[in-house]
Amino acid sequence: MPSRAKGPVPLDEQLCYAIYSAGMAIQRAYKPLLDELGLTYPQYLVLNVLWREDEQTVGSIAGRLALESSTLTPLLKRLEGAQLVRRTRNPEDERQVVVALTEQGRALEARAGCLGDALVATSGQSAKELGELNVKVRRLRDAIYGNLDSR
Repeated sequence: MPSRAKGPVPLDEQLCYAIYSAGMAIQRAYKPLLDELGLTYPQYLVLNVLWREDEQTVGSIAGRLALESSTLTPLLKRLEGAQLVRRTRNPEDERQVVVALTEQGRALEARAGCLGDALVATSGQSAKELGELNVKVRRLRDAIYGNLDSR
């Protein structure tokens, strides 16, 4: 029996690549809808965090999205320029910047609801199947982060 040459596992056999490329495919499915909203995918993610809980610190949003604050700041500046959020210093701690939705940002939430429907339609999966997959992927993510944090 021939032995397999040493080296990296082919991409199609790597879970990380399957998850990465599925994420890219989802973003492509979302792109036309996000273009209509005038948003990029990362901007949508920031707004989604604020739609769930408004008035959060930059650090809190960055933590929720697993981003560095320095990566998030340019996104927030663009969202503020589009009048979707406002940034203010926390009066109780001047080192913190609090991000809040504007009326325009809040109003965009109702129009963004179609993204989930688009994923169901383009994936050929049912909402239930996608929900089950979401649970499994989140469980994997949380386990990996839990083990990284314990090092």
